[in-house]
Amino acid sequence: MSAVQAPGLHLPSPLTEIDDDRLSAAGVRVLLKRDDLIHPELPGNKWRKLKYNLAAARDEGAHRLLTFGGAYSNHIRAVAAAGKIFGFDTIGVIRGEEHLPLNPSLRFAVERGMRLTYLDRTTYRAKTNPTVIDHLRQQFGDFYLIPEGGSNALALRGCAELVEEIDQDFDVICCASGTGGTLAGISATLPPSRTAIGFSVLRGGDFLRDDVASLQRYAYGRVAENWSIETDYHFGGFAKTNDTLRGFIDDFESRHGLRLEWVYVAKMMYGLFDLIKKRRFRSGTTVVAVITGPDFSTDG
Repeated sequence: MSAVQAPGLHLPSPLTEIDDDRLSAAGVRVLLKRDDLIHPELPGNKWRKLKYNLAAARDEGAHRLLTFGGAYSNHIRAVAAAGKIFGFDTIGVIRGEEHLPLNPSLRFAVERGMRLTYLDRTTYRAKTNPTVIDHLRQQFGDFYLIPEGGSNALALRGCAELVEEIDQDFDVICCASGTGGTLAGISATLPPSRTAIGFSVLRGGDFLRDDVASLQRYAYGRVAENWSIETDYHFGGFAKTNDTLRGFIDDFESRHGLRLEWVYVAKMMYGLFDLIKKRRFRSGTTVVAVITGPDFSTDG
């Protein structure tokens, strides 16, 4: 199966080092893997997760994509954009109740042709149940199903390609974790002696350890032993924030000219700087931080 190609892709994504006195004091280098620059509407791990799924949908002759996500899901945005670019109808199944006016992410999805439907939170938790899927097929007809966050074996294949693009020596690679797919793909293909850290953006993210292991076992037949997940930097849960995180985002922008996306990336970067402050990494360590997406919260 060959991957599809979107017009305007910027691959490999840039790798840039940041100059920061807090890093210098700890003797740690941080390189930003700027996956947010891959494509204006399909940035970062969203493109990497979707590329082989879109190819599979094409090869199966599917005309409609259906996926799941929360109201601030960048995955929902990306599937809607991919549908517009590649000629698929798209259905977004949103957790919770409809709220009008739509937030920027859902408004973008609708503008790209996505049809939104909503599941109450109890039903949403059972979204992988065959009964729920059958009901959606009765409602919308046949579709190619992309899981929440896009994380499946095909997504891991795309995420694993990120490691091949890194042309500098490094010790640790970090990413934000919502469903665990990016972490699972990256860590499965790391060179020896390298480790990966996922930063959960969800309250109670301990379950992600089982999810990452399950994804790797299904995709590769084994579970890598080179990864871990930090669960203390969720700032209250998915799409939750507070003054501390907002202050960190403002400070990072003033220092480095980059406005961190707040749902995922800012939590990872805050956690990374906190671990560096706590001397989690020995002096001389080089860390790659994957910037998976831009800040869409105020667009359009």
